[in-house]
Amino acid sequence: MHVEIQNKIRGAMLDIRKEDQALQLEKLISEHIAKMHVETQNIIKGPTTSNFPHVALLGNTKKTYSSRILFVAAEMGNVTFVVELIRQYPDLIWKVNDNNQSIFHIAVKHRHEGIYNLLYEIGSMKDLITPLKDKKDNNMLHLVGKSAKQKRLEDVSGVALQMQRELLWFKEVEAMIPPSYRERKNKDGLTPYELFTKEHKELVTQGEKWMKGTASQCMVVAALIATIVFAAAFTVPGGYDQTNDKTNDQQNGIPVFHSKASFMVFVVADAISLFASSTSILMFLSILTSRYAERDFLESLPTKLMVGLATLFLSITTMTIAFSVSFFVLYSKGLLWMPIIISVFAVLPVLLYMVLQYGLFIDVIRSTYASRYLFKPQKHVLYYRNPKV
Repeated sequence: MHVEIQNKIRGAMLDIRKEDQALQLEKLISEHIAKMHVETQNIIKGPTTSNFPHVALLGNTKKTYSSRILFVAAEMGNVTFVVELIRQYPDLIWKVNDNNQSIFHIAVKHRHEGIYNLLYEIGSMKDLITPLKDKKDNNMLHLVGKSAKQKRLEDVSGVALQMQRELLWFKEVEAMIPPSYRERKNKDGLTPYELFTKEHKELVTQGEKWMKGTASQCMVVAALIATIVFAAAFTVPGGYDQTNDKTNDQQNGIPVFHSKASFMVFVVADAISLFASSTSILMFLSILTSRYAERDFLESLPTKLMVGLATLFLSITTMTIAFSVSFFVLYSKGLLWMPIIISVFAVLPVLLYMVLQYGLFIDVIRSTYASRYLFKPQKHVLYYRNPKV
């Protein structure tokens, strides 16, 4: 009994000790959060250089730690946080890091268009920010000339489309900076365009390989379809009327089912499939014989790929329609269930093509046309008027 009472007392003491530890832990966490809040306020407001002797201020003095959090957010692409900071403290726009780069230079370097687009909302101030150069005399166009990190490139599917995105960035920044800075050399003796060519040489090679591989495989399919539908045009369902014409003693040679509407659908679908597959072959052949210059990746090659994929899909669809309709021509009387079942199964190749190639086709369209709206957004996020209540 005595031992049991001791165990209960000991257990109660342990529970009390655990509760005390939990209270102490909660107190420490609360104090730490409060301390972090005070430090954050000091960081944003800009502490004195005595508190942070190793960080420099804008200009000739040391920067304060207040700008470091801004540059971390810009590097990570946290647009919302950067916008809120600038709304509260507009002077942060002028801050530069230890390498004399603004948040817009950081955004260009890491390909964060959301932060870069804030340049369009600060008016003429951008003319004072964009010409800034770092310690190696790299201006903003030099920064975009350097290859983006693999993580950012992977946001776009297909190596050729990744090269297209890099070219879009280069063209955008080229239009943004003053014209006199476009041909300036850095300390390595390279202009922005020369640096872009040097850094993206491997990406161009991989893009060419990817584009040729895609075009070759698709052209094989298009050639097979063109062969099939061309032969089907002369071996129509039911054959030809072989009876002699009494007027000139010659065979009619008219298709037996030429008067049926389903036969006319077959002829039209077969012809469209032949024309579409032929167009697709020409598009993919043009891709294979392209010179693959850097600027070809901007519009020429993606447009040809998009047209080739679209016409290939059209040829597959119309070929399937022609195949299905041919059974309606032959078995329309008494066996109507047969062409219906065949038509249902004939839809599967079309659906399969859509599932397999839909992502690539949409990516090409988005990268070629939707990317035009990547910059110069219509909606302002930095400065706005409060809505009237």
